[in-house]
Amino acid sequence: MMTKADVLLGLQWGDEGKGKIVDVLTPHYDLIARFQGGPNAGHSLEFEGVKHVLHTIPSGIFHPDKMNLIGNGVVIDPIILAREIQKLAEKGVRVQDNLSISRKAHLILPTHRVLDAASEAAKGHAKIGSTLKGIGPTYMDKTGRNGLRVGDTEAHDFYARYEFLRNKHIELIRLYEFDDFNLPDMEKEWFDAIQAIQSIPRCDSEYEVNSYLGQNKNVLAEGAQGTLLDIDFGSYPFVTSSNTIAAGACTGLGIAPNRIGEVYGIFKAYCTRVGSGPFPTELFDETGERMRQIGKEFGSTTGRPRRCGWLDIPALKYATMINGVTRLIMMKADVLDQFNKIQVCTAYKINGKLIEHIPFESKDITIEPIYTEMNGWNTDLTALNNIEQLPDAFLKYVHFIEQQVGVPIFILSVGPDRKQTIMRHAL
Repeated sequence: MMTKADVLLGLQWGDEGKGKIVDVLTPHYDLIARFQGGPNAGHSLEFEGVKHVLHTIPSGIFHPDKMNLIGNGVVIDPIILAREIQKLAEKGVRVQDNLSISRKAHLILPTHRVLDAASEAAKGHAKIGSTLKGIGPTYMDKTGRNGLRVGDTEAHDFYARYEFLRNKHIELIRLYEFDDFNLPDMEKEWFDAIQAIQSIPRCDSEYEVNSYLGQNKNVLAEGAQGTLLDIDFGSYPFVTSSNTIAAGACTGLGIAPNRIGEVYGIFKAYCTRVGSGPFPTELFDETGERMRQIGKEFGSTTGRPRRCGWLDIPALKYATMINGVTRLIMMKADVLDQFNKIQVCTAYKINGKLIEHIPFESKDITIEPIYTEMNGWNTDLTALNNIEQLPDAFLKYVHFIEQQVGVPIFILSVGPDRKQTIMRHAL
């Protein structure tokens, strides 16, 4: 019987801590494979007192005996990838030995980044909060059947293909009357980066992944962003340009639906969001600012301050449902250590009516969160390393979430370091 691939993804608006947990779980797997998104992801890992941030490379890269794959569903900026490889090399990590790239992954061109900036500038107050990395325009070219893929760099007429797409982009940029860019400099850096990443092996990733499964080797599919940013099921239009949910692992890696095994859903003990879009439990007071400062809630990719608020159970139940989550993982519980009272949103009130589901239109309506208040634990969780040490008030919070969502919480993260992780159940 063929082994199934497990999927790990975020259940909120991203920034849930996926990088750390992939790093923690990697010893149990043979292959870690990114299946969607691009360098707008910022996966943070911390061990031995050093923080590492990955944007494109899977978070299993620090384990030299494990293979890592950038799948076909990912969009790649060669410049950012080349920098990432260089930074890892400076720390003694030779990615050439345990990383490969799908030939079917699409490339972000310099003009994709310009188009992104021009489009966002034209929106004015209706900005969606793009990271301006060129992600959206690249996925548009992909679905429009115009894109350039990693495998195209091996073609004899690669530059002609590049030139054709670039010229098409320039015509579009003119329509925006946007001129805040220096294309020759951008192109030089881009082509230098294309050369720099030639040292990373290319593969036909769908065959690679299924070969691992056929040999009964363990595969972990790593998602980026979060469920509530999914292009279909997120808070549209304030979403990313790819499918961030478990189904995205099938199209982003070439895994059949019946080959999906466990689905790990990661969420913070509270909520954060970067950029525009609805956020029912957002806090605009000193409590929200305190959460931001304690949790160091600033984007690892953009540096932007994250919006902060209490845990949203209706949104968590929704994300768990559409992903088929089998195991929950709660992150950053330690951020709430100093709060005497903790609120948990269990329903919404819209126009005087109580609902427990996410409404279709949440952009221009007033959503009042209905809270259940719980006692805080006033304990430094970062100093604890086993279940027996956890305070009762904290365990009540954990049990309340499990009861509401209907899925067990397997792992509790009580600090940024890989060692600050408590397993509640065997994997």
